[in-house]
Amino acid sequence: QVQLVESGGGVVQAGGSLKLSCAASGGTFSGKIAGWFRQAPGREREFVATTSRGGGSTYYADSVKGRFTISRDTAEKMVYLQMNGLKPEDTAVYYCAAAIGGSNWLVTMTTRDQYDYWGQGTQVTVSS
Repeated sequence: QVQLVESGGGVVQAGGSLKLSCAASGGTFSGKIAGWFRQAPGREREFVATTSRGGGSTYYADSVKGRFTISRDTAEKMVYLQMNGLKPEDTAVYYCAAAIGGSNWLVTMTTRDQYDYWGQGTQVTVSS
């Protein structure tokens, strides 16, 4: 059973940057699609970014495209989300997720039910 633990959240001013990390234990990200979702108070959990098996492809929500970058390390133990140009509307709890199945056609990997493993979340707060 793979366990995921996020870290790197915090409070940052608008325009600032944060880098979130997601560590896998009891297994790795090898052979799995990895993604980030976020949930703001009173809102549904929404897709942010995903990366294909091996990390060769990425896909982003329109709201973060050009500002956020998802990556995975070569040891397949870590997935990252580099967030630049943060806005107050990026404030949310950010969750790391991994999918055993699914397609490397990443535009199809944007819903929660496609992911099998989830972390506990890390809070990101962007002040104006």
